Amino acid sequence: MARRHHRKPRAPEGVFTARIDSLAHDGRGIARVDGKVVFIEGALPSETVEYRYLATRGGYDEALTTGVLEASPERVAPRCRHFGVCGGCSLQHLAADRQIAFKHDQLVENLERIGRVTPAHWLAPLTGPHWGYRQKARLGVRFVPKKDKVLVGFREKHAPYLADLLGCEVLHPSVGTRIEALSALIGSLSIKTRLPQIEVAVGEDGVALNFRVMDPPSAEDCEKLAAFGREHGIRILLQPGNAGSTHALWPDEIADLHYRLPAYDVELAFRTQHFTQVNADINRQMIARAIELLDVQPGQHVLDLFCGLGNFTLALARVTGAEGRVSGVEGEPALVEWAGRNAAANGIGNAGFHVADLTTDITTQTWRQARYDRILLDPPRSGALEMMPHVAAMGASRIVYVSCHPATLARDAAELVHTHGYRLEAAGVMDMFPHTTHVESIALFVRD
Repeated sequence: MARRHHRKPRAPEGVFTARIDSLAHDGRGIARVDGKVVFIEGALPSETVEYRYLATRGGYDEALTTGVLEASPERVAPRCRHFGVCGGCSLQHLAADRQIAFKHDQLVENLERIGRVTPAHWLAPLTGPHWGYRQKARLGVRFVPKKDKVLVGFREKHAPYLADLLGCEVLHPSVGTRIEALSALIGSLSIKTRLPQIEVAVGEDGVALNFRVMDPPSAEDCEKLAAFGREHGIRILLQPGNAGSTHALWPDEIADLHYRLPAYDVELAFRTQHFTQVNADINRQMIARAIELLDVQPGQHVLDLFCGLGNFTLALARVTGAEGRVSGVEGEPALVEWAGRNAAANGIGNAGFHVADLTTDITTQTWRQARYDRILLDPPRSGALEMMPHVAAMGASRIVYVSCHPATLARDAAELVHTHGYRLEAAGVMDMFPHTTHVESIALFVRD
């Protein structure tokens, strides 16, 4: 029998017109054309747009806005010259308050559809600066022979290529305004084809750039990199292998970066390889809200899961007082070590830290055997489903769940509410990543 070859349907050619009904979770406009869903990049609800097709799928099509015939009143002029090309931001054309409403709607939809839960009340959103807020980032680096140029920045939309950026409006200005200068610097190095990325870290006391180098830089390369650091007041680090291989180039010793939580008289030290929240203003608000929702009282025993460097742990320890106790648990041993160092540096003696893989059975671990008055979780995007039975068994009457992915929050909420008898008392969004479709949220679960 002859084998049949099914050809992929070709996208229609030309320019078409559609009315936009709503926004998809990734920020694309949704239209229905001849009964089929079309996701149109760059379009907003209630707009009439011209578009061209990018791809035709079995159940939907993908397209790109080429013109706006009837604009939404919520449309604004994007501030970044690279909007639409760079994949770093998707919502700069949507007014800031509507971005918050979009993220709130995403949270509502996920909790209702996946979790089958609705909070007793919605929290007011946490908002902060819209520009220059990003203090942690990983910048791609690539030499492009056809352009005879080194590109520095983020990937293009829906493509594996780096966007040709001249600047970045959401990066901290110490770095975002120096993309061109970094491109020229790396383009002048002998290892320009062997330098794939830069880790950016900004603290309250300095800025550090960690250059991943696949080959050793020459003496001349090192002098150029050091000169860049001296000129701009930026610490320069080199990483030839894993994170442990990182070493200082200028100044000649690695110095810790720091951020403060003034409300709790806490200062945390970190380095470029450590996870910290990208938005310092929202982070401070988030910690305050979590502690308020937990209703932590002096003398209580609090558990902080996925504690990292102690971002929540040390503030919680201040609130519980010397007669209380906070236990932080984290899967990465290096972060646990730094959390302990941060506790000691702040004179906090009522916080203890434990290393544990929180995606596995932790029943036999000593900290798991304790009872807790309050529990806080701040898991990665994959959520904390494996921890839900353990959390429920540890007796806390109030649980705060900080989430960077509403779908996994909703899934875990369903477990807490429908299986373990908690109720979802409150939930709300936090605008950790303005101009993106990333939804950060916080939820309070209560059990009498």
